[in-house]
Amino acid sequence: MTRRLPLAPSTLRAFVDLALTEDLGPGDLTTRILFPKAVPAEAVITAKQAGVAAGLPVARAVFQQVDRRLTFRARLHEGGRIKPGTVLAAIRGDGRSILAGERVALNFLQRLSGIATLTAQFVEATKGFKIAILDTRKTTPGLRLLEKYAVRVGGGRNHRFGLFDAILIKDNHLALHGSLADAVRHAKNRAPRRSRVEVEAATLAEVEAAMRAGAGAILLDNMSLDQLRKAVRLVHGRAFLEASGGVTLANVREVASTGVDAISIGALTHSAPALDLSLDVTPC
Repeated sequence: MTRRLPLAPSTLRAFVDLALTEDLGPGDLTTRILFPKAVPAEAVITAKQAGVAAGLPVARAVFQQVDRRLTFRARLHEGGRIKPGTVLAAIRGDGRSILAGERVALNFLQRLSGIATLTAQFVEATKGFKIAILDTRKTTPGLRLLEKYAVRVGGGRNHRFGLFDAILIKDNHLALHGSLADAVRHAKNRAPRRSRVEVEAATLAEVEAAMRAGAGAILLDNMSLDQLRKAVRLVHGRAFLEASGGVTLANVREVASTGVDAISIGALTHSAPALDLSLDVTPC
């Protein structure tokens, strides 16, 4: 797991600029009307529920892009466990600038901390099994890099980032191609060197066909626990097995117990609830 934000400074600025432009537009009308002069202030970001912190470097970037004179001090590290009342960060400077960055900073923090928290719950639920919890491409458009980073902060691992960096033959590819075995063989013949060919299989017969064709990995799509166990016995370590579909916190441990190598869970990014955080400001 890495807790280093995988963004070049220029890329992070672009993320933050887009979000600030969306929220601020030409300026904070309410604050500008109420406070024509600087108001020295301090603010704290506090957790209102338990979870895992992620996105503090992004929040820092938000406030510093609003006003470089603001100071942002994180009170814990990325991936730190928090409980209700935990202070994540303190910001000091012109209160007008703090208010201008408040919502954007919280939006990033709440979203990324929510993903890290849900991921950590799945990782904890499968503790004791040698298994990877993987994300998917079911991410918020434009925020994939940040959301996949939050998965890693929570202890999960990233599946392919996009369509460009791994070969995964899915059901719609097969609908167009016609033959699972032929699709795997064709992909293996044309794949870049050292690229693993993964194929989706919905039945044990498709698992057998994938093995005969030499697939390096098989995505076991929406299989029952009994089917997963049979697939593990059938493959017997000759290919990487990834279970996917219908996995929840209630059943993930049972899925892990079947012996698959990984479980991919779209909900890590498409359904993670935002962590409840608040920012409170006081004059100083």
